Amino acid sequence: MNLTLLLDMAIDGFADRVVIGRREGGITAARLGAMSEAGAAVIRESEADSVVYLAVNGPAFPVAMFAAARAGVPLVPVNYRLGAEQLRSLLANHPRAIGIADEAQVSTLRDAGLTVLTPAQWLERTAQRDTAGAEAAPDLGDVETPAVVIYTSGTTSAPKGVLLRHENLTSYVFGSVEFAAAEPTDAALISVPPYHIAAVANAITNLYAGRRTLVLERFTPGEWLQLAREEEITNALVVPTMLARIVDADEDKTLPSLRALAYGGAPMPTAVIERALRMWPEVGFVNAYGLTETSSTIAVLGPEDHRAALSSDEPAVRARLGSVGQVVPGIELEIRDANDAAVGPGIAGNICVRGDQVSAEYAGIGRAVDDRGFFDTRDQGYVDEAGYLYIGGRIDDTIIRGAENIAPAEIEDVILRHPAVLDTAVVGVPDEEWGQRIEAVVVVRAGLELDPEELRDYVRAVLRGSKTPDRIVYWDELPRTETGKLVRRHVLERIVTDDVAV
Repeated sequence: MNLTLLLDMAIDGFADRVVIGRREGGITAARLGAMSEAGAAVIRESEADSVVYLAVNGPAFPVAMFAAARAGVPLVPVNYRLGAEQLRSLLANHPRAIGIADEAQVSTLRDAGLTVLTPAQWLERTAQRDTAGAEAAPDLGDVETPAVVIYTSGTTSAPKGVLLRHENLTSYVFGSVEFAAAEPTDAALISVPPYHIAAVANAITNLYAGRRTLVLERFTPGEWLQLAREEEITNALVVPTMLARIVDADEDKTLPSLRALAYGGAPMPTAVIERALRMWPEVGFVNAYGLTETSSTIAVLGPEDHRAALSSDEPAVRARLGSVGQVVPGIELEIRDANDAAVGPGIAGNICVRGDQVSAEYAGIGRAVDDRGFFDTRDQGYVDEAGYLYIGGRIDDTIIRGAENIAPAEIEDVILRHPAVLDTAVVGVPDEEWGQRIEAVVVVRAGLELDPEELRDYVRAVLRGSKTPDRIVYWDELPRTETGKLVRRHVLERIVTDDVAV
């Protein structure tokens, strides 16, 4: 089964409906089909074995994805913010690729030996080319070539190429979206870069649902709000840092057409989601948890869960705003202890999953699953009695202080509740006495001041003393990816470097 099946179904179901871009001048399903055929011909003529996409998100991205699928080669969306050395190393894995790159990156791909088009040139070639009589796209039903190769963000280690096969992605779509379920006027606003799994997932799920997709290439709260009103956006996807900036913005935040807002990619501060729920009470909020290796979402906290948690006086129900909800159909989940044994509700451990949408496959490494087909996400968490999943952070992030395992996310959540705190990161710093000591980096809201001892007392009042940061330092900002993920190793590196310098 190939990704192009989704596009072919869209053409059969709503060929004349605009599915990409603005209402005026956007790309219809039929046009997307023709452009993907033309793009596939360009790829085959170049004898490329992959398509490297090194540009911002936009209409060229879905055209490239479906063209690559028709040509039987993978799409490789690459982080355009990588350093020169990392980028050269990554491109060395794809020496026979054809490249699509922003103007600033064209020379980088050419230096790597690739034939390169800008997004504008790619769209022009695929829009104007006459495919009549061209070689037909191959039957890819049994082809083992991956559909997409996404490199992990490298927030805790060097990036690895995750192989997402056609069956992984189509399984995710068929299990989570109803075909042609969207109204003709529905429109989704996506604000994630193309090298994130959410960009791939939303491109194919919105198309399958029949929903027009727009992309805000460079996010600002004002531009996001303005575009949402101008294009009468009904559905939107943001990462937590974006939502925090939107609810804090001075601009007009009325969004009469918005019906659903999904978020994910990083932990959501409780204070931020509570403000958003009160700001837009008619909007259905969805917290989606997933990984690149799982073809996107594997657990969802839905709109009714959000509303029930906000209005409830029951601590267990109220706490669900801090969960990622329940697993989606087709996914099996186990929480396992250090001995790899499954544990019951309320007990924290490693989150392990299996299902058809789970790839868990890395270039040059193979599938990272056990003999039962379960993939260890390396996220820690637990499931409560009602089946709600709570994420405790990455295994690699765990602080071991005096033989006690401490999850930074638990401390960060408390710090973020302080009204003067805008952002925070908690890390374990090597310590001769305790093994590791707890240090917190805090970004204070503009115009406010916060004494470190006051904040330590605030944390101690909620958590026990052993989980109170030994030291608090203030920075202007934290190192985060475009999708809001904290690059924790950079925080630790800077703290250690600053300590040595002192």
